[in-house]
Amino acid sequence: MLHSRRPSMPAPISALDKKSTDADANANAALHFHDQSLPSETLPYWLANLPRSQWTAECPSFLRGQSAKNIKSLSTPDHLYTRQTWEQVKEITGTNRIDRFQRVPSELRKYLEYMAHIKAEYISVMRFVVKERLGWGDNWEEVKPRGGPFEYEEDIRIIYNDWPYGVDKDIIHLVVWTKFELEDDPTTDDLTASARGAIESYVQVTFCSRVPSEQVVWFKNWKSLKSVPGIEHFHVMLHRPDMAFVREITRGDVPLIERL
Repeated sequence: MLHSRRPSMPAPISALDKKSTDADANANAALHFHDQSLPSETLPYWLANLPRSQWTAECPSFLRGQSAKNIKSLSTPDHLYTRQTWEQVKEITGTNRIDRFQRVPSELRKYLEYMAHIKAEYISVMRFVVKERLGWGDNWEEVKPRGGPFEYEEDIRIIYNDWPYGVDKDIIHLVVWTKFELEDDPTTDDLTASARGAIESYVQVTFCSRVPSEQVVWFKNWKSLKSVPGIEHFHVMLHRPDMAFVREITRGDVPLIERL
């Protein structure tokens, strides 16, 4: 899909002076760069889950300025990460605590790197998603809805979440993108009752007609959590669905994480 060069990466340790300059690194971290037996939790967060040959003395630009939550995740070795179960997914979505979702540490790193690449190439993630993932063109006139919420199929596109959360592997994470607005209540940063009802009706007809309702959940990110704030979308998770149905509903889509 993309044919441009990836952004330049920091030089490997062997090409540097072995001196860490990132303010978030432990003062003694650089002294241990050559110790391959060093426990992961004592490494700077940008080195976790990387083979020794890819270590760098400085933090890559795409990992700088991360939140405390992201730094904690990035610091965690993959083998110590526990995927969230279907019961946990239902509890998280049922209580609207979607901030508790997280990605597998190494996949979070790939996600952050790729987002930086997309912003450099396309100026914004929104432009990339609209043009390359949804096929809705380069002109904003083409993104205008034909009708009201869920009135026309052409105003809706269902694809995989390119960078799914770190849930059990038998949970399929999809995103429903819409050209029309899904109204938020500015006082709560959440959906209005009417918008929530419209989404619920759509999910029942589109997904629960083919997947048992107890194996379907949906949620919409709060505005503060949206990775692509300019386009309306909500998430649907399916527990052990018929994959023929998933291929049908996504038109054979393949998530980016499986293509890179």
